[in-house]
Amino acid sequence: MKNGYFVIDSHCHIYPEKIAEKAVAGTDKFYDTVAACLGTPADLLTVNEQAGVDHSIVQSVATTPKQVKSINEFIATTVNAVPEKLTGLGTLHPNSEDLRGDVEHLIALGLKGVKLHPDIQNFKVDDYRCLKIYELCEEFSLPILMHTGDKRYDNSNPNRLIPILQIYDHLTIIGAHFGGWSIWEEASHVLCDIPNLYVDCSSAMPWISDEKTVEIIRRYGAERVLFGTDYPMWSPIKELDRFMGLPLSDDEKRMILSENVHKVYELNI
Repeated sequence: MKNGYFVIDSHCHIYPEKIAEKAVAGTDKFYDTVAACLGTPADLLTVNEQAGVDHSIVQSVATTPKQVKSINEFIATTVNAVPEKLTGLGTLHPNSEDLRGDVEHLIALGLKGVKLHPDIQNFKVDDYRCLKIYELCEEFSLPILMHTGDKRYDNSNPNRLIPILQIYDHLTIIGAHFGGWSIWEEASHVLCDIPNLYVDCSSAMPWISDEKTVEIIRRYGAERVLFGTDYPMWSPIKELDRFMGLPLSDDEKRMILSENVHKVYELNI
């Protein structure tokens, strides 16, 4: 608990101990950052305890189809060991030869949704290869946590995301980083009225002011925003302290810190 609020971090990356250092270094290189944390499940749980985070949504990303099964099994095994602390999302890859089988496997593992990262996985969100993923996630009511936005690329910017949200209008997508990393303001203006889109605040507050953060939250509506830290890139301790200092109402904070995450992933915690 933090200041009397139940806190769920909706955006965390974790890796097996033996590859965590390499995986985190790869992300650092991609974004020209220096990670605040280690990226292992044990480190996440320790940092959460220090931060006052009660629960985390954890995931990882498959860069090749052959990684999908092993990553999903790692995530499932990890969260099953501490279900009161962690909930897992699965990964999919658009080049898989058996997307339905991959989806059915992650559901059988008890994973609650899907994480996609178009830049890391090297696809555009409106690529024909991805359409089957959206069809299946819509069919099985699996929310997709999707990295969105990057001024360096055109893989997941609003121009590509909006048609997907309109076509698959029963699919819930959580647009990470306020719907557009590095284009937060632009994205919020064009995405704010799309009802099947939620957003999280991960990897945004380190770059934008408190005033702009509140403006973007209220543009979307607090009922469609999830708290997330993008662990291990940023410190959950610092990110949560920063969020708690925002001039938001108690109701807005409750929605963002836990109520919206419960609704999106149908959590029983």
